[in-house]
Amino acid sequence: MTLEEAEKLQNEVPGWEILDEGQSIRRIFTFQNHYEVMAFVNAVAWISHTEDHHPHQAVGYSRCELSYTTHAVEGLTENDFICAAKVDALLD
Repeated sequence: MTLEEAEKLQNEVPGWEILDEGQSIRRIFTFQNHYEVMAFVNAVAWISHTEDHHPHQAVGYSRCELSYTTHAVEGLTENDFICAAKVDALLD
């Protein structure tokens, strides 16, 4: 996927940023407490399992940083954006 293609898909997932010249996307989620973070992480794990596509996660007391990339192509694919949208839907 080109950077231009990634930027078009990024419009569908506001809050996610494109990193490394189009190699990955990232979003930082913040919560009120650790319980909420862990509930979110577990919900993301369910999405990851059903999609067979797993993000990098950095989890702290009240935040979770997620990033998606597709290692098989060493960059972004449409699936990265689909998974990002599914994660966003958890908070709607």
